[in-house]
Amino acid sequence: MTTEKNDQKRKEKNSSFSIPMVSDDSSCNLGEIKINHSVIANIATLSAMQTRGVLAVGTHGFASGIASFFSSKKSTLNGVNIAEDEFGNYLIDICITLKFGCELAKVASEVQQNIIDHVTKMTMTGVSKVNVIIDGVEISEAADKNEFIEEEL
Repeated sequence: MTTEKNDQKRKEKNSSFSIPMVSDDSSCNLGEIKINHSVIANIATLSAMQTRGVLAVGTHGFASGIASFFSSKKSTLNGVNIAEDEFGNYLIDICITLKFGCELAKVASEVQQNIIDHVTKMTMTGVSKVNVIIDGVEISEAADKNEFIEEEL
């Protein structure tokens, strides 16, 4: 009889302990989650940089370098603008510099898809638009070094 009581106590103890789960159920309101737009801009920047053919995000001229030096918080948003539409979905504008010789439209399309995938997956919020502005085309320094080494051989 004592083993039955002990088993029953264990079951009660285990059943009374529940781990709160995140769900879409409105009856379980734990509070609001807000994500700063600078976080979304960082996700967009990292997503773009992971795309083959992208050399840089934002403008990298002398004037923008001086401006980013003197601005403290806004440098994280350099070249990326985040807004929200009336439904709460993100509108993202991103300026990129691409590697010379790549297919510009193809890389820009891949950047759009990478940003949409990463932002949606990480924030569980939709992205209604990603506008990609190709700000420049440059030869990467790594490509320059490889061409120099090949010429010597």
